[in-house]
Amino acid sequence: MYRNSPGKPGVVLAAAAVAQFVVALDMSVVNVALPEIRAALGFAPLDLSWVVHAYALTFGGFLLLGGRACDLYGRRRMFVLGLAVFGLCSLAGGLAQEPWQLIAARAGQGLGAAAAAPAALAMLTTTFAEGPGRVRALGVWSAVNAAGGALGVLAGGLLTEYAGWRWVMLINLPVVVAALALVAAGVPAGAPSARGERLDAPGAVLATGGVGLLVLGVVRTDTVGAGSPVTWVTLTAAAVLLVAFVLVEARTAAPLLRLGLLRSRWVTGANVLVFLAAAGQFSAFYFVSLYMQQVLGMGAAATGVAFLPFSLGLVAGTVVATRVTVARSPRASLVPGALLAAVGLAWFARISPGGGFLTDVLGPSLVTAVGAGLVLAPVAAAATTGVAPREAGTASGLMNSSRQLGGSIGLAALATVATHRTGTASDPAALNDGYALGLAVSAAVFVLAAVVAIGVLPRRRAAAPTPHPTATTEHQLEGTPSR
Repeated sequence: MYRNSPGKPGVVLAAAAVAQFVVALDMSVVNVALPEIRAALGFAPLDLSWVVHAYALTFGGFLLLGGRACDLYGRRRMFVLGLAVFGLCSLAGGLAQEPWQLIAARAGQGLGAAAAAPAALAMLTTTFAEGPGRVRALGVWSAVNAAGGALGVLAGGLLTEYAGWRWVMLINLPVVVAALALVAAGVPAGAPSARGERLDAPGAVLATGGVGLLVLGVVRTDTVGAGSPVTWVTLTAAAVLLVAFVLVEARTAAPLLRLGLLRSRWVTGANVLVFLAAAGQFSAFYFVSLYMQQVLGMGAAATGVAFLPFSLGLVAGTVVATRVTVARSPRASLVPGALLAAVGLAWFARISPGGGFLTDVLGPSLVTAVGAGLVLAPVAAAATTGVAPREAGTASGLMNSSRQLGGSIGLAALATVATHRTGTASDPAALNDGYALGLAVSAAVFVLAAVVAIGVLPRRRAAAPTPHPTATTEHQLEGTPSR
């Protein structure tokens, strides 16, 4: 069940789960507090979105680099470093007195998360060998990850209304301290699994620049427009850098991302799936939150509480998915989960201006959440199936990057679709039509995810990972004391 490790697998799982929870929480906890932040710090209307975008930009842009750094310099080391940066920047954000200080703190949080998130997942995949033990561990990790994103809306609403906006930043500190305490209690240091290799500096620059510009071009469509020259120039520059990255990686002896890794149907299929699932899920959070506040007239705290059924459904879905994946394979959970989420979102698309929580939100929330949980739990296992331990950090960074890009690109695209339907009107009926269309398109995205799962993922599990020719021997792998 476990690899040869002197650490405590249960503590490794707890540390990884706690860290992933705070990273996921921070992607949504700030959103509800934006009006209070604007009033308190004097943000200009067009600058306020950077409180969200700064985090998304650095988190998405540095994930591949963070994942590779885990393999080169040690997973625990990058995990601790990432958490420390994240915690210090959370403190700086909570104490910010000027808009630029909060934006800089949010960018620093994203940078820390880009190191901690792939390190957390890589620690799990190198602690738990492929099989039921890893599936169960990744099920717990996925449930906590999903719950963190959903509970962020609840926490943001309650903290903003009853404690003040600064606590949406400061709430991270006790969680980070708890994760670091768990590291000290039983996470082994180990040796880097790609010891002796150098960081692919050209690849790192091209990947970080390309992904960063891609995220920047997408997330700024809400202020400059999808068809503006600024957007097209940014996205074209991103495409050029990413093409150059692929060309460089094909010729580099120790690449940032070994392209052969993408020949695995498990790895490629899982990354496409997590991209689509994140696009659908993030958009659903966005539209449903706006529907409850701007159409139904619910307050921030009430909206947060209304997301509790969604959180419970996600946890229930991940529990079921873990059992199905252990008994059969990730594919057996991914296909029905994606279809169930599509059904829930199609139900959501029937929202009405005269609706209410019990009639328009509760039922589709539970169906959508259970379906999303059935997808999110096994996709991590699928993305790391057949991956050698020396590339665990790279595979983890790739999957986290796919999730972040899917969420950013999907939300921007679907928000544009909804805005186009709404037009310049701001009455509840017009807003309702836009949100309903966005939710209907989100349902179609999950149907596409099911098609990908059927067409790409193998029916059976992959064989045990085969070491890369330059791989280190087993005693050098993560979790074994360095000598």
